[in-house]
Amino acid sequence: MALREIRTFDDEILRKKSREVKEITDRIRTILDDMAETMYHAEGGGLAACQVGILKRLVVIDVGEGLIKLVNPEFVLQEGEQVVEEGCLSFPDVWGKVKRPEHVVVRALDENGKEVTVEGSGLLAKCLCHELDHLDGVVFKDKIIEFTE
Repeated sequence: MALREIRTFDDEILRKKSREVKEITDRIRTILDDMAETMYHAEGGGLAACQVGILKRLVVIDVGEGLIKLVNPEFVLQEGEQVVEEGCLSFPDVWGKVKRPEHVVVRALDENGKEVTVEGSGLLAKCLCHELDHLDGVVFKDKIIEFTE
């Protein structure tokens, strides 16, 4: 595993749409492992591949319930509403309140190509929404309704 450089602020890759992963290979698994190591090192709760310069639909998340690695994640359900404070590893020292769904269900593949469903409320829902937005070139700053720092 290796630490990857986190792209920040005006890096144009953060605004690009990530491509679907066609085949899960050892290279994809290595990228996911590197992303997880990078996320933990930076003390974040999630990381999308574009944040480390890779335009593939890959996400890692850990909000204290264990590491989740997702390939080609997509929403199956979004319901409710919550206003939450967010930050982002790609926007150090920027914090703001964002409106997100309270509950989500996401379908994806795991690192071995097995279909998985992740259901989350509260913090996990917020993190899933935040990271899946990254895959479509949307950053949380676009959704801030009030800056908090």
